[in-house]
Amino acid sequence: MEQGETVVYIIDDDESVREGLADLLRSVGHTVQSFRSAQEFLDSKRSDAPGCIVLDVRLPGQSGLEFQRTLIRLHVELPIIFVSGHADIPMSVRAVKSGAIEFLTKPLHEQQLLDAVQVGIEHDLGRREQAKAIGELQQRFNSLTPREREIFPLIASGQRNKQIAAQFDLSEMTVKVHRSQIMRKMSASSLVDLVRMADKLAVSRRS
Repeated sequence: MEQGETVVYIIDDDESVREGLADLLRSVGHTVQSFRSAQEFLDSKRSDAPGCIVLDVRLPGQSGLEFQRTLIRLHVELPIIFVSGHADIPMSVRAVKSGAIEFLTKPLHEQQLLDAVQVGIEHDLGRREQAKAIGELQQRFNSLTPREREIFPLIASGQRNKQIAAQFDLSEMTVKVHRSQIMRKMSASSLVDLVRMADKLAVSRRS
């Protein structure tokens, strides 16, 4: 994958539409993969580059809305831009409520589509950065000892060393050492920093 590569997946059963959209998107630097159906997309080998899906609502076999639900079930998190030949407000509302970032009607305005694709790619980049950051936090959390993992949520909930020591039948000095180790291993600069990490990791905090 080249540095800065982005991929737009076009799923539309109309060959002329696919070719027209592909030419437009390639002209501004995107890599494009085109598919005639949702199943063809699912059967394909896809790049791991940031990207989004331009998806026709009406497709042979699985419809665009059904395909959207399939992607959610399969944990495929590429942003979706729906396109339709009909201005269907209830359908567009359902699509957006299920996570689509845009619902455009044909004939498509080129700049409107390009703007939507750019938003989709930025959304995907942000999701990937967040996932990477959480993954790094999880690695730090996994480096904690079992006892440190037990104490971590109590520290994040604001409990003092004396309170924690009483719950685990430990000395305050031992808890102080554990606290220091947790802060060091998590690379937390302050208690507030540690609390943010706990929230991102969804570490349950007991009062």
